[in-house]
Amino acid sequence: MARRVRDHLAASRDPEAFVRSLGVNLTGRVRFYGVNRAMFGSEPWLITIGDNVYVTSEVQFITHDGGTLILRKEYPDLDWTAPITIGDDVYIGMRAMILAGVTIGNRCVIGAGSVVTRDVPDNTVAAGVPARPLRTTDEYLERLRAKSLGIGHLPVPAKHEAMKRIYGVPTG
Repeated sequence: MARRVRDHLAASRDPEAFVRSLGVNLTGRVRFYGVNRAMFGSEPWLITIGDNVYVTSEVQFITHDGGTLILRKEYPDLDWTAPITIGDDVYIGMRAMILAGVTIGNRCVIGAGSVVTRDVPDNTVAAGVPARPLRTTDEYLERLRAKSLGIGHLPVPAKHEAMKRIYGVPTG
């Protein structure tokens, strides 16, 4: 219990330092939302995350195949563990799961709830179970620009007020 409280405080104070303390290799600025020790499994030192990456809550990085455990009666030395590499300019949606051996390229978006079982090339939006490429990041950008509210530059309180006006939500 004490470790859980210490972890929570450390992760709240400085999420990047907390993640580095677990052994994860951060090569640039990474923003974590809801970070905890369990996100990185038992081999966090096999995970490398690039610059300008957003990791949302309940994302899981799984660097091994635990199914080997039941087969060790027959093959005692059986094990499969592999690194996970995340490039630069990547957004990983809530509850996504990144499996062992996967590389996610630069300028990618991973949809919420996706299970990434294979490499995702640069400039790709991928989603689903298993995750598959849906479109390029450039195509995604064009779709977003067409329906943008035009308020992304505002500070959060002003953004919320603008959303309330746009959607007719009473303020007060």
